[in-house]
Amino acid sequence: MYAALFEPFIKKCGVVILDGAMATELEQRGADLNHPLWSARLLNENPILIKQVHLDYLQAGADIITTSSYQASFSGFEKQGYSKEKAVELLLLSTSIAIEAREEALKLNYINGPVPLIGASIGPYGAFLADGSEYRGNYGLGVEELMEFHRERIRTLSGTGADLMACETIPCPEEALAIMNVLNEFPSLKAWISFSCKNESEVCDGSLFAACVKLTNQSEQVVAVGINCTAPQYVESLVNIAKASTEKNILAYPNKGEVWDPGQKCWLPGAISIDFGQAASNWYQAGATLIGGCCRSTPADIKKLKTLFCSS
Repeated sequence: MYAALFEPFIKKCGVVILDGAMATELEQRGADLNHPLWSARLLNENPILIKQVHLDYLQAGADIITTSSYQASFSGFEKQGYSKEKAVELLLLSTSIAIEAREEALKLNYINGPVPLIGASIGPYGAFLADGSEYRGNYGLGVEELMEFHRERIRTLSGTGADLMACETIPCPEEALAIMNVLNEFPSLKAWISFSCKNESEVCDGSLFAACVKLTNQSEQVVAVGINCTAPQYVESLVNIAKASTEKNILAYPNKGEVWDPGQKCWLPGAISIDFGQAASNWYQAGATLIGGCCRSTPADIKKLKTLFCSS
């Protein structure tokens, strides 16, 4: 069962090509993101650089670009001294930058196919903590508290023209349930929920990935479910689990194999590195229909995916 949102892309190439990393790509271009707001810092300081990254992913062939709002929460902005009005302004800007990039890409004839979609990035509660908690999931918060954290950001982003909410790097079932409950308050919204996983069968807090995927079956608003910011060697197994647990579209956009050190705020070499061009065909065969990259992936990686699936 393919969500209507993705059908034009799947009809053309068999898959939907996602974009790659935002923050690490900004860092490659000289941005200093050693800051609690991470890439959201540049919404205020250098939005032009964010737009250029979006453009580069569109030129590489991305069918969906995700906004720079992953770390942009009301709680996070408030902690850094921003007013609520300024936080709203920057959240709205995250989507308008992506829309402008899409319009420019169309004018420059970068797009050869259906008009790309925009996913408004919804990072987990752990992203606000800025201590690597999205890779542990041990928040100590209940569903209601997590709903309070997510509600206002989802409400704000729901009116921006984004095509769906991209709820990313979710480390525990409680947070997925909280997001689904909030989505239910905005019936017209569509979303994907993508979990961060610590091995080939468990999300980061130790819950079974299969149970988390089945949980999302309760919501028709969740049009895709899968994995992101997870070590690439686990992805094929996780996609197989998702395929057996849902009829929704399945996402796979892992990192490139490095390990995040929250203390030093840097990426360390991992046990394995990945060539997206080689691995993506395995994910596709396992059942993934939305494929891209997360941290450390680049426009060159996305171009490999586009060539692999859409060369004809």
